[in-house]
Amino acid sequence: MDTKHNQIRIGMVNFINTAPIYEVWKKRQHPANWHVVEAPPSRLNNMLAAGELDLGFVSSYEYAVRPLDYRILSDLSISANGSVGSVFLFLRIDPEMLTGQTILLSGQSETSTSLVKVILEEFYHVRPHYIIGDVTGNDAAQAAGILAIGDDALRLASGDEFMHKLDLSEIWCRYTDLPFVFALCVVREKFYAQFPDTVAAIHREFLHCREEGREKLEVICNNVAPRIPMHPDECYVYLRAIEYDLGERKLLALERFFQYLINRKEASKDSLPLKIIENQSVINQ
Repeated sequence: MDTKHNQIRIGMVNFINTAPIYEVWKKRQHPANWHVVEAPPSRLNNMLAAGELDLGFVSSYEYAVRPLDYRILSDLSISANGSVGSVFLFLRIDPEMLTGQTILLSGQSETSTSLVKVILEEFYHVRPHYIIGDVTGNDAAQAAGILAIGDDALRLASGDEFMHKLDLSEIWCRYTDLPFVFALCVVREKFYAQFPDTVAAIHREFLHCREEGREKLEVICNNVAPRIPMHPDECYVYLRAIEYDLGERKLLALERFFQYLINRKEASKDSLPLKIIENQSVINQ
């Protein structure tokens, strides 16, 4: 494939939590063949796994399941050090009472689905029954708890229907003393082997957009808050709490999460050590 003429397929999560990167990206000039695909994390995961995307932001869970197919682009993530504000387990009863009760899981993110199981089973020591469905549909009224993420979570969090609203990132941090990494920027191994310079250029562009997005966050919030809808000031508080780097503590957090998944037989043992591209080289962390 000649990247000058064929589309480079780049995945981008279509929630407002990517706005500090993506709103800047959309205003900048890029090669005509850089094509962005917007979708929920679970859809991007499936597309990357099927070779329908070349690189982009996907659930950290996706890397853990198929690590031999991917490499991680350094210093990029969707993460939080404490409350994230858009990944909630909404409960009608106390969490300690959830054994045997039904939890409705959003099908939009495998990372959050895996995280809620780790939190409930490993931290709270309860064993609920899980179903996947529409968190705004009929099943939601019958469930003892609902896992909602992204824009759906922001909308549900504004109400008072539930006894508890557990921010999963905050709970993870409380029990592990580590941040949580929800999404990574990942490239397919085969694509990177063929086009390392293209990957490096997109990598640099994402990093530039992240830095510019930090500087223009107030303007970005004014533009994207109506999508929920929420007040721009609330949007600013929300997006300020989300982090987009992948520093040392984030790497430790990834390793801890992946080890939980490996122990639970939900991830590949090859997900550790992490494979990270930085300056066109792979660093084994």
